[in-house]
Amino acid sequence: MTIAQLASYSKHFMGGTRGRVLALALPSVGEQILNMMVGMANTYMVGHLGSASLTAVGLSDQIVMLFSAFFLAVSTGNTALVARCIGARDKERACNVLQQSMLTGGAIGLACTVVGMALSSQAMIWFGAAKDVIPLGSAYLWIVSLSYALMALMFIGNGALRGAGDTRTPLWVMGIVNVVNIAVGYALLTGLGPLPALGVRGTAIGATVARSLGCAIVLGLLVRGRAGLKLRLRISRPDWGVIKRVMNIGLPSGAEQICMRFGQVTFAAIVASLGTVAYAAHQISFTSLSMSFMPGFGFGMAATTLVGQQLGAKNPEGAEEACKISSRMAMYLMGAVGILMFLFAPQIVGFFITEPEVIRLGAICVRIVGLTQPATAGMMVFSGGLRGAGDTRWPLIITAISVWLVRIPLGRLFALTFGLGLPGVWVAVVVDMMGRALLFYWRFHSGKWKTIRV
Repeated sequence: MTIAQLASYSKHFMGGTRGRVLALALPSVGEQILNMMVGMANTYMVGHLGSASLTAVGLSDQIVMLFSAFFLAVSTGNTALVARCIGARDKERACNVLQQSMLTGGAIGLACTVVGMALSSQAMIWFGAAKDVIPLGSAYLWIVSLSYALMALMFIGNGALRGAGDTRTPLWVMGIVNVVNIAVGYALLTGLGPLPALGVRGTAIGATVARSLGCAIVLGLLVRGRAGLKLRLRISRPDWGVIKRVMNIGLPSGAEQICMRFGQVTFAAIVASLGTVAYAAHQISFTSLSMSFMPGFGFGMAATTLVGQQLGAKNPEGAEEACKISSRMAMYLMGAVGILMFLFAPQIVGFFITEPEVIRLGAICVRIVGLTQPATAGMMVFSGGLRGAGDTRWPLIITAISVWLVRIPLGRLFALTFGLGLPGVWVAVVVDMMGRALLFYWRFHSGKWKTIRV
């Protein structure tokens, strides 16, 4: 192939909708990887303290993700509406949506802080933590709860930027968050220099400081004006019409996330009943697999933005094309990742911990789910497209059916009744994800999302 032919091919490949998908998706993939690396880095750091510390952080992160579902509810509605406004070239309305979303998210975040701090110990007991895990997990939860309001504002601000088509700013913000999280967390975990060695508490402080700084950066950028969005410093009076529109989209999405999180917590309780070693293997496998899902999240975010913008511009055919191209790209990429996961599963798990039994169990789980990567990619992208259109009720219905009527019953059946242990749990996860992929594909190709008003 000549240089001229290569240049022509590259121009064709990167042009049009495909180029826009890549321009949005690739920074989003990086952002999601960095977002996951906050928890991943903490898992790595505490993994060398032993199974009890690892289990404490793992259970705590499940609870943190449960609270974050409330913030993501506002963020989803905010992203979809901002994308519609940008597509319709109405930046003033986009700024008002951002302002009202920040007001709503901040109030929800403060409420979650109060609840999280008050129930940090009780939550660990409810979720079946062992006696040696409860004090560690409780301390981690109490500290992290301090940052919920700021975490909410960071999520919403980044979501608005993505809706406006700026996926690079959230990427570098999360890069800073990771550097601070690792530096502060490691220093306080080990007692670097004159600092005290706080163990699990040190990683919690690192995560809290890092997310708070991330919020400050996002707010500062939006106050100055970014991607056509500008946040006013003064506290606005609630615009209940805008808040209602945000929540009409966001509440089903938030309910979907809460449904998923409660399902994960219930699922984690099943795994916890198998013992500390099994839970440690489960947590490491979950962290590793979450990293493999990042391409799907990134291309799903691209689909959310482009579908919203194209519908705002009255171009439903362009919205459909963008989502289909996003799904194909994500499936190719995640399929390649799945092959690597299958081949190098023991090395992936061994990166986090050195206990042989944990590595053995975790490698089995990584290989099981590695086979489902292409289907998972399609599930994430089509669900992202539906959210961009404001069709958030069907994702809620699909997720509720899949998690509570498939994953949890089958997990209990395979792991406990049939005695398959942790591998049986992950077989149930595979059945759940495959079923959801088919249902999201069906809903998207029905085309009914094209006529939804937001």
